[in-house]
Amino acid sequence: MLEIRWHGYGGQGAVTAAKLAAAASLREGKHFQAFPEFGPERRGAPLQAFTRIDDSPIRIFSNVVNPDVVVIMNYTLIGKIPVTDGIKDDGIIIANYFEKPDKLRVRLGLDEDIAKIWTVNATEISQKILHRPIPNTTMLGALTKASKFVSYKTMLETINEAFLEKYNQDVAELNKNAFKEGYELVLEEGVDK
Repeated sequence: MLEIRWHGYGGQGAVTAAKLAAAASLREGKHFQAFPEFGPERRGAPLQAFTRIDDSPIRIFSNVVNPDVVVIMNYTLIGKIPVTDGIKDDGIIIANYFEKPDKLRVRLGLDEDIAKIWTVNATEISQKILHRPIPNTTMLGALTKASKFVSYKTMLETINEAFLEKYNQDVAELNKNAFKEGYELVLEEGVDK
């Protein structure tokens, strides 16, 4: 089972991203769960969302405590909440961050043998393409490349369908472009120097 924990602020699209990741996995015949953790949160307040993906039915009904993947939608959450708690040693951390992965490792205070870190400046990309600081589809591009949980084509089709259904073709195209840039520009620790 692949377990993903998303950290973001209300309004950044973390919940939508968690659901889109689940919808993409369904297209590839997987079982899934996707849900947010809401308290008195509102737009701009920190929140978590969770995605589980497996070949078999999922019978766990709790938050993701030991994630395989942590997605940090906004680096300013680092130090405010424990974003890396429970990450598996062989896990993946994908962050919306403006510097290279090795700099993020230092900021997170993680030993070298804990998780592989990937970074992408998703805020800059979303501002450029969407003209709004909503990094969710850019982060889905980074997640797709880093974890390979679904194919590039499947995730792109899922984004197109979701945004076409909710908005229109123009919005779908913009979000597909943000996804593509996230996929292309994400930096892998130890590879992209």
